[in-house]
Amino acid sequence: MLLIHPPVVKPCESPAGLAKLAGALRCHGRTCTVVDANLEGLLYLLTDKAVTGAASDTWTRRARNHLQDHLQDLGDWGGYRNRDRYQRSIRDLNRVLEFSTGRKSGTHLTLANYEEKDLSPLRSDDLLAAASLPEANPFYPYFHGRLSGLLEALSPPMIGFSLNFLSQALCTFAMMGFLRREYPSVKLVLGGGLVTSWMSSPNWRNPFSGLVDDMIAGPGEGPLLELLGSGLDHEDCLPDYGDVWKNPYLAPGFILPYSASRGCYWRRCAFCPEKAEGQPYAPIPADRSVSQLQVLVQRYRPALIHLLDNALSPALLNAVIEAPPGAPWYGFARIEEHLGDPEFCRLLKRSGCVILKLGLESGDQNVLDALLKGISLTRASEVLKTLKKAGIASYVYLLFGTPAESRESAEKTLAFVAEHAHCIDYLNVAVFNLPAWSAEVSSLQTRTFYSGDLSLYLDFIHPLGWDRLRVRHFLDRRFKRHPAIREILLRDPPVFTSNHAPFFSLSSGTSRL
Repeated sequence: MLLIHPPVVKPCESPAGLAKLAGALRCHGRTCTVVDANLEGLLYLLTDKAVTGAASDTWTRRARNHLQDHLQDLGDWGGYRNRDRYQRSIRDLNRVLEFSTGRKSGTHLTLANYEEKDLSPLRSDDLLAAASLPEANPFYPYFHGRLSGLLEALSPPMIGFSLNFLSQALCTFAMMGFLRREYPSVKLVLGGGLVTSWMSSPNWRNPFSGLVDDMIAGPGEGPLLELLGSGLDHEDCLPDYGDVWKNPYLAPGFILPYSASRGCYWRRCAFCPEKAEGQPYAPIPADRSVSQLQVLVQRYRPALIHLLDNALSPALLNAVIEAPPGAPWYGFARIEEHLGDPEFCRLLKRSGCVILKLGLESGDQNVLDALLKGISLTRASEVLKTLKKAGIASYVYLLFGTPAESRESAEKTLAFVAEHAHCIDYLNVAVFNLPAWSAEVSSLQTRTFYSGDLSLYLDFIHPLGWDRLRVRHFLDRRFKRHPAIREILLRDPPVFTSNHAPFFSLSSGTSRL
């Protein structure tokens, strides 16, 4: 079987979902090949071989002339010791990618995104249109040759695509359209996070039956094995990164992505998409997770471990402290009592923890209570200060424009962040999107947000008049202009954000093991 990770997402780490599938298939005696078409496709477009024509402006010529230097900077520790140099590399690589599309009107391609003006990934008709004319996709010269070569060499009876983000959708369907036209006997299977969200809709009706043979929602190991004529005998299979771990990802070493659970152990937050989709919490036992991590670290020698859990459970954190994986790591954690304990955080740092991502959301206690976050601002303050003292960087996530928030609430968030700016290393500032089938939708007056039968969100009339336009105006004109907050935002790595943030700590030596 052929497993494909399609463009476009950040090309800095290997596809965790496909590594898990590969591990399960091989563990059950099935052969498979994993192809990171995202990384391969982006690097193809960045080469002089694919970028034809003379650049008409100085910026593009300079970016192309220094292309290899920029790629080397992002793949070397030295590139993370100079933020200005790092940012210039990102800007220039995006410039070359823009030029590689021929500056087609309405086409937007970067290291992390792909959009077309005339085709929307939120409309099934547009995705089918992308499949009907794969030659129009900028990655066509890459995947035409690459997929043809793989099909001729391997003759796989089945090809699986992992579609997790909207930025991958148009390219995924272009690739499937090419395969359906040129290799009609090959079975096409579609899964991944975005597909799971589509299929969780109470109104789901499969519009792709003429193109895709099977669609899989949720974990794919069992369904794939069934399609191949066997069953899932056991789940204790290690992820297998063997096909991709030596790829030239844009990072100063291999990043090992690992999930110790599916879903979230809290599962109480209002407007939670996963709760709306009915995703249960399914953890791997903590002792087994750390044992697997230790084996994987020995096998692949990663520069960094990315723990992908929606929230790292206290049990897992304790297990990591007791049996450190042997490489630096980072992940998402809830703001809870154990992170306010100086000794616990000191041991967490000793285990290899470089950064913790924290979903604070708001600096107004009333908003946090209304959203059922289970967070107190007193505890949040304590956690931020304790992590800072322990030498663990914090990446704080804020969410503006929720139904419970007002302008006054947003001002309180600004005040909280400014007061704690000395112990906040990075910020992610987002505007709230209303999940289309969350339980709380019935209490709001809603309207269409993005048109399309595959849209996952709704717009709503804010009960306090704090609409998106006012929120964005506040963020742009007030929040982001506060001197202390602006300083934090300037530290955020462009495009790669939290995926590259740990390397800035590691390259400085403050968090190097």
